[in-house]
Amino acid sequence: MARQHERRTIHVDGEWREAVSGATRDIIDPAVARPFAVVAEGDEKDTDLAVEAARRAFREGDWPRTPAVERAALLRRVADLLVRDREELGALESQDAGKTLEEGRVDIDCVADAFRYFADLVAAEAPGRVVDAGSPDIHSVVVHEPVGVCALITPWNYPLLQASWKIAPALAAGNTFVVKPSEITPLTTVALIGLLAEAGLPAGVANIVTGPGHSVGARLAEHPDVDLISFTGGLISGTKVAQAAAPGVKKVALELGGKNPNVVFADACATDESFDTAVDQALNAAFIHSGQVCSAGARLIVEESVRDRFVTELARRAGRIRLGRGTDEGVECGPLVSEQQRAKVEAYVASALAEGAILRTGGKRPEGLGAGYFYEPTVLDACHREMKVVREEVFGPVLTVETFRTEDEAVALANDTEYGLAGAVWTADAGRARRVAGRLRHGTVWINDFHPYLPQAEWGGFGKSGVGRELGPAGLAEYRESKHVYQNLAPKPVRWFAG
Repeated sequence: MARQHERRTIHVDGEWREAVSGATRDIIDPAVARPFAVVAEGDEKDTDLAVEAARRAFREGDWPRTPAVERAALLRRVADLLVRDREELGALESQDAGKTLEEGRVDIDCVADAFRYFADLVAAEAPGRVVDAGSPDIHSVVVHEPVGVCALITPWNYPLLQASWKIAPALAAGNTFVVKPSEITPLTTVALIGLLAEAGLPAGVANIVTGPGHSVGARLAEHPDVDLISFTGGLISGTKVAQAAAPGVKKVALELGGKNPNVVFADACATDESFDTAVDQALNAAFIHSGQVCSAGARLIVEESVRDRFVTELARRAGRIRLGRGTDEGVECGPLVSEQQRAKVEAYVASALAEGAILRTGGKRPEGLGAGYFYEPTVLDACHREMKVVREEVFGPVLTVETFRTEDEAVALANDTEYGLAGAVWTADAGRARRVAGRLRHGTVWINDFHPYLPQAEWGGFGKSGVGRELGPAGLAEYRESKHVYQNLAPKPVRWFAG
């Protein structure tokens, strides 16, 4: 675990290295705006070396041909190591990304769950799908093989969790890979590569290059020896990745975020208990990890008859959220990840107010928290679809409020977005719940809940939220090629040509 704080954070062909150029980058603790670690700043040269190692390991190594049960056993060993190091890794994730310590611990639990899920999935599979060819003399089977060398580019908000959603299925399928974590929050991914080696993964199978997107990420996307690229991040960067990958006709999986509706019907607030639950969940939807969540419920769409009561109570509670360093006792919400991200959030709030939104709480930097990148949980009322803050992903602690009168209007508002990652509907009417869930054009729909996910259920979005899926059987399928093997057990001449 000590390697995270050294300059040798590039791992190629089983060896920890500095960047070829010798360049380094300071990693900033966002709660205090000071460096606490130094990592290698890789570039195209480091990337080429990593891809070369991954290609060699795929072509000449044993991992792609290792039996599925043995690959599964290694993934389970990794899960056990994650449990062993839970406290240290959780604290590191908290300090690196700015989230609370408890959030960091939960993230590590979820990472271990992902490794176990894909281990169980691949170990339980049949060796192939027999296809009935209509003749006893034909043996026809569809088998799955690894894609090859995978380039995995991960975001800064859930560094280790998002890495595990790519690394676990890639390894389960028998691939080799190069991972590029966000240059802002790379430390736990570096630690995971060390755990993979400790678990016995052969050299060259898992490689990591720490460095920026414009050099490392761009080179991975265009590299001719990369067979698949999986990217999680923003829409603009994801579009560039797809464009760079297109000439090589690579497999591409993109998870590009969302602008997620949380639809609350009046009947979900009919009792004091149900009202309290709906308000509490709206807070969780919007403000967990300071809203830096791709599936954050940043658009509250509430029925007009309960709007005033709901928003008043929501704003009151949002104003009481305890901000601070994630490792401090009693802190409920940490800082934004960087000064750049906070400035982006401030610009969105300013534009919303200029366009007529009403500030119900927040909207400024808190006092008394020093130099960290903190921003108050913010509720913007009287919002509408034409506002920039409603259309675009803010990725910060900002909740917009829209209202509706009818079910059709609620669905129309919820679907009025170019994204389609996730959404929720709150109602006491079971029929309405099923109707609305069926009409929402989002990859995940929660009914009377927000945020939970299951590793056995696919995750991904419609529209500009991306292409492909992570988790679930489809998440494993992303890292595989299907091959049809057709065997004629009694070959004989066809006599198509007279000869």
